[in-house]
Amino acid sequence: MGWVFGGAGEPLDSLKSPRFSQPITFARLPFIRDLKSNGVLGVFVGIPFDGGATYYTGARLGPQFIRAESRLLRPYNMDLDVYPFRVLRAVDYGDVDVVPTNVIKTLDKIEDGVRDIINQGATPFIAGGDHSVTLGILRAIGKRYKPFVLHFDSHFDYWDEYWGERYTHGTWVRRAIEEGLISGVVQVGIRGPQYDKADLEYPRESPVPIRVITMSEVDSKGINWLINELRGLLRGPVYVSFDIDSIDPAFAPGTGTREAGGFTSREALTIIKSLSTMNFELVGFDLVEVLPPLDPTGVTSLLAANIIYQAMSVKAKQLSKGVT
Repeated sequence: MGWVFGGAGEPLDSLKSPRFSQPITFARLPFIRDLKSNGVLGVFVGIPFDGGATYYTGARLGPQFIRAESRLLRPYNMDLDVYPFRVLRAVDYGDVDVVPTNVIKTLDKIEDGVRDIINQGATPFIAGGDHSVTLGILRAIGKRYKPFVLHFDSHFDYWDEYWGERYTHGTWVRRAIEEGLISGVVQVGIRGPQYDKADLEYPRESPVPIRVITMSEVDSKGINWLINELRGLLRGPVYVSFDIDSIDPAFAPGTGTREAGGFTSREALTIIKSLSTMNFELVGFDLVEVLPPLDPTGVTSLLAANIIYQAMSVKAKQLSKGVT
């Protein structure tokens, strides 16, 4: 055959092998799990689990659809002037093998899988799955770094339980705090109606700092203000968790708990790219809640792939500048 996958950090050349051909991996990167011997510093990994969803299900299909749309990504990021795949020697690690009917066992499998990645010296860039998967990720990353969490979402995700269940996509923030996995969190994009006014009280009770930045605040003060606020908040090891429902459903309809009035796709990409100018270490990134059955044209998966690409570019810039 006339094509081969290259080594780590080398996508298939789409000028030689058409994008619609060959096995589908993220950005057409090689599928490799032996990270250390290949010098891999950044990996794409899927967590196809939606057993923690409380409304629409289908986010288990997110990783494979994000991979499909990622075939349009190209090696050079002209906005950040970096070749992210080359710097990270990036690969597609495949998926965590989840247990579709069991949240608890799946969280254990996620923790084991992510721990393997970070033990091999690589930073994970993860596609969910519903937001419950972030707790499993933080059990691996948090025990090493206890990072500050930058959380993009339309929802607080710090509720105590749903129907007596403590492990759902709406409870992971509280569980992560209770388990001592994070040093603090800033929540960006919160909006929409709430169950009760008392829901707003948890940040005052939390044993770690929680800063809530609502969309109303962003509307009144602007994206540049938000970027400057984040610049003042983010220090040391930072983990970023990006719920696609922080985007307005006009731009990202394929998600299970949509809220009107979110970020545009351009605003979201601008904010992620701006992280490259800030003084912190990115120790991991996830993008969750892409629900392909509600995304008939693929625009949500396409946006998700581009956000992950920009996050990888941020890490590549940090490595290029010696931020480790």
